[in-house]
Amino acid sequence: MLNRSDNELMCRVGPKTAMGNVLRQYWHPILMQSELAENDGAPLRVRLLGEDLVAFRDTNGEVGLVAENCPHRGASLFFGRNEEEGLRCVYHGWKFDTSGACVDMPNEPPESNFKQKVKIAAYRTRERGGVIWAYMGTRETPPELPSLEWNLVPAEQVYVSKRYSECNWVQGVEGGVDSSHSGFLHSPLSSHRVKDESEHENNAELRTDGGSRGMIYKAKDKHPHFEVVDTDYGVLVGARRRAEEDSWYWRITQFLMPYYSMIPSYGESPKISGHAWVPIDDNTTMAWTATWHPTRPLTEKEVERMHYGWGLHLGVDTFDTPIPGKPGSEFRPKANASNDYLIDWEAQRTKVFSGLPGTAMQDQALQETMGAIYERWHEHLGTSDTGIIQMRRRWLAAVRELEANGTVPTGVDAHESYRVRSAGVVLPRNVQWVEASREFVTATPGVSHASA
Repeated sequence: MLNRSDNELMCRVGPKTAMGNVLRQYWHPILMQSELAENDGAPLRVRLLGEDLVAFRDTNGEVGLVAENCPHRGASLFFGRNEEEGLRCVYHGWKFDTSGACVDMPNEPPESNFKQKVKIAAYRTRERGGVIWAYMGTRETPPELPSLEWNLVPAEQVYVSKRYSECNWVQGVEGGVDSSHSGFLHSPLSSHRVKDESEHENNAELRTDGGSRGMIYKAKDKHPHFEVVDTDYGVLVGARRRAEEDSWYWRITQFLMPYYSMIPSYGESPKISGHAWVPIDDNTTMAWTATWHPTRPLTEKEVERMHYGWGLHLGVDTFDTPIPGKPGSEFRPKANASNDYLIDWEAQRTKVFSGLPGTAMQDQALQETMGAIYERWHEHLGTSDTGIIQMRRRWLAAVRELEANGTVPTGVDAHESYRVRSAGVVLPRNVQWVEASREFVTATPGVSHASA
């Protein structure tokens, strides 16, 4: 468990907080390009790391990300006119470009140079793989974007979605690297079998017969042995289960600083899924989900299923009415705390372990029920929490080393180290799993591997 001080240190992300300073060293996915598709189109509110911002695409197609409040008298630039290479406040006409410079001040005398003395806070952005990224750090030359495979493959090979989660980002990441819970939270009752593959990505948690070897091993062995290894980008987490008499089934999960996770696929079609748990503020998170195939386009059927809620994605028809004044809440699920996450008690009694609807919501519901920020000094950790413990150590070490020595956090300047995958492999019991699995967890372009 953590003490109160370390829990606060780890969870708080606003300006001038210790963890906020660490997170501002990295690039952050903030919007899908489709959300800000039109030059001179309507601005969007964005809240990121506790800061209220406005994003806009200017006349030339450049994306600006600026503080929401005009530096004149604080009016919201969300209502600004996006025109002629800048965003103009409708209160008094002050206009700002994507760098934050004031380029027009029409209510001041023409001879005045006051506009040259005014600048709004602005953050640099980049676009890649259908995603708009933001850098909130102070470097004159930002680091490179992380070389995450899902953001590098051609557009037809990846599907990306996101959902608004009403709890602290750490709870999301901890769930993302926890291989133990899937044998419970996402599992069917032993008397129930699901044959329709559309009900879950890879059928991993809803089938125990006729599935991949990995599904069968996981269903039979509910208490895996965990091992962790520090890497140049985060932590490699191996969950070992009994396979055949002379072999182990290793379910290898990736944690990549500061908040990315990857979970293994199952079977012959090696689609991989991963998350980014981007802090909106201390109490809310935007949970991004990406599913990609390393070597081939996703089929129309696969894309359609994910679009309507297959696997780890929420369907486009499962979002609730946005909460006024809450940027990102247009991605808030209909299943939420106000309706007990639409739990089906009859399904819990007769079909599935949790009774909660769908894998993504099963995870989110349990993460949110911990409270906005869980008081970790009350927890009791076991051996199955080995990966989570090591991940916390990496976070806290990054905070302390940045504060004490200015040490650049893990992964910031090692963007190529993010070219990794998760994997599910069966290995002989007499081999060292890290070395034996290296080819499976390396994201080699043009190469894919089936999972157990």
